[in-house]
Amino acid sequence: MQYRLCDDTWDGMEQSAIQKVLDSNRFSMGETVARYEAEFAKKFGVNYALMVSSGSAANLLAAAGLVYSGRLKKGDEVIVPAVSWSTTYFPLSQMGLKLRFVDIDKDTLNIDTDQLNDAVTEQTKMICAVNLLGNPNDFTRIKEICAQKNILLMEDNCESLGAEYQGKQAGTIGLVGTYSTFYSHHLCTMEGGMVVTNDEELYHYMLCIRAHGWTRNLPKDSPIYKKSENAFYESFNFIVPGFNLRPLEMEAAAGLEQLKKMDRIISQRRKNAGYFCEKMSRLKGIRVQKEIEKSSWFGFAVILQDELAGLRDPIVRQLAANEIEVRPIVAGNFTRNSVIRYLDYTISGELTASDEIHDQGFFIGNHSKDNAAEIDYFIEIFSKALETE
Repeated sequence: MQYRLCDDTWDGMEQSAIQKVLDSNRFSMGETVARYEAEFAKKFGVNYALMVSSGSAANLLAAAGLVYSGRLKKGDEVIVPAVSWSTTYFPLSQMGLKLRFVDIDKDTLNIDTDQLNDAVTEQTKMICAVNLLGNPNDFTRIKEICAQKNILLMEDNCESLGAEYQGKQAGTIGLVGTYSTFYSHHLCTMEGGMVVTNDEELYHYMLCIRAHGWTRNLPKDSPIYKKSENAFYESFNFIVPGFNLRPLEMEAAAGLEQLKKMDRIISQRRKNAGYFCEKMSRLKGIRVQKEIEKSSWFGFAVILQDELAGLRDPIVRQLAANEIEVRPIVAGNFTRNSVIRYLDYTISGELTASDEIHDQGFFIGNHSKDNAAEIDYFIEIFSKALETE
């Protein structure tokens, strides 16, 4: 038996939609992308959605939009959790922002809100809250801190599409939020990502930045630039530094079909998680991620503790030998990666829980279909591995 990190959410509908794009002979960002953005915004209850080439690009576009719109300036401090994926941190750093790492809660795996409050300094201008492995943060507490300290909130929701907090979609709670639709994520558009906001001015800055910084994609009544009637001039008119983060029409065509399946996919992932958590509760020496509100369960985290602490490496080898795909919990304590020497950062307090995740944690996959059989297989092989150690 095999237990993969993810399963395929596509069927003939995606292929058919892509074929229509191929037949149209229009491949770069166009009408299909615009339709997908409109449907995404409607589904997630936001005013604006911008599709980009990846979740990483979504974070870069959000960071750039915040800087070039004047919400942030180079040198401003942004608080981040110490456990996340690399592209939470790199875009912020690449835009000249200073990172301040804070420990995570050992149970939820999201930022520790008590330590977060203590970490805020006079230089702190934003919190980048990462919803880890499908789990939304305690946004009641985080928004209280933001309001008290007059700082912005950005959500990196790339791993948590479909999660909900107090009836709102994760990713829509801050000023700006990001999503990934890479193959292994909840919805798949091959590569692809999305940025959402309710702020019109920020949206218009991001419209420019996504495509080279030019004015071509702005409407005539934009609050950031009044376009002339000279279409020739406006075709190559640049007003902010930009990138080429544009998606393809084929990716958007797949996205339109994937959105139709979203509710079913998220519902099934939650059912799988219920089965996994119930089964794992019978085992000693482990803990699993504690859900906040309604997680969309990207994957299943396992942290070894007590008598099992220190046994991760041989257990992982046994799982891999039995064709169970297993990965670190995102990037573990990111400050222990050697790339940290290139970043401008500080660390608030001790990163005790992040270190534990780094040394004792791993995760296995969750699927869009019933994977109870795979979970049972994992527990069988996991239990056998424990017997030999």
